[in-house]
Amino acid sequence: MSATPADVRARLDRVTDPELDESIVDLDYVDRIDIDETSVTVHFTLPTAWCSPAFAWMMATDARDELESLPDVETAAVYLRDHMHETEINEGVNERQSFEESFPDADGEVASVRATLDDKARLSRQYAAVEALLDAGVSPEQLCELTPADVDIESAPRREGARASVYLADGAFAVTVDARPLDRYLCKARAVDAVTGDDDRLFRTPEGDPIDPDSFELVHRRGRLAQTNMTGQGGVCDALNESRRRKLNRDGPTVVDAD
Repeated sequence: MSATPADVRARLDRVTDPELDESIVDLDYVDRIDIDETSVTVHFTLPTAWCSPAFAWMMATDARDELESLPDVETAAVYLRDHMHETEINEGVNERQSFEESFPDADGEVASVRATLDDKARLSRQYAAVEALLDAGVSPEQLCELTPADVDIESAPRREGARASVYLADGAFAVTVDARPLDRYLCKARAVDAVTGDDDRLFRTPEGDPIDPDSFELVHRRGRLAQTNMTGQGGVCDALNESRRRKLNRDGPTVVDAD
């Protein structure tokens, strides 16, 4: 059997632009998806030809790895279009080279860049989740005591209107909030090992430590700065990407299924 277009889209939806922390599907970077039995080929384009090669590399390798994690996909190929380094990236990613092999003159490893951006994304997502809880009446002191075990998220958190229940005072009562910001934060916090167990403190300082209630406002402000930075970058990229879409006169990726 072969993967379905819905399967492929769902896996690509997990891949984010590391600078913006948004899905490459939502950002409309994906141009074409070809499915041929057990192989999948994806073509994608970034808003400009000079987007960071490190960021482009992360998106390409993440897309390849996500697609190859599908049970019906044996091989995946990912091709970047209209980029000043597309040759190095396409050859390196699809020949399973490292970033350093493809860019021997690069200043630093891509892993360190990814770690820095992951930390910024975690703080930005934490800010959104905390804001949702503050709006629901949860106090800073209660927020500092929350653990993943206190959060019950619906099975389809991206569905419009999905809700999450957050239990307070040892489960004596609960508040309900939009599921998406909490789900996004938990996914990132677990991915970077900021939160590893159900009894860990849910929200963390930029350094990864539990938040002391006395320093809550400072930590929350730092999260707002991270979100503002990403939102500002996102506005520029959105404008450039919209211009690209108008030139191409298209709405969403082309999907070619051999079946």
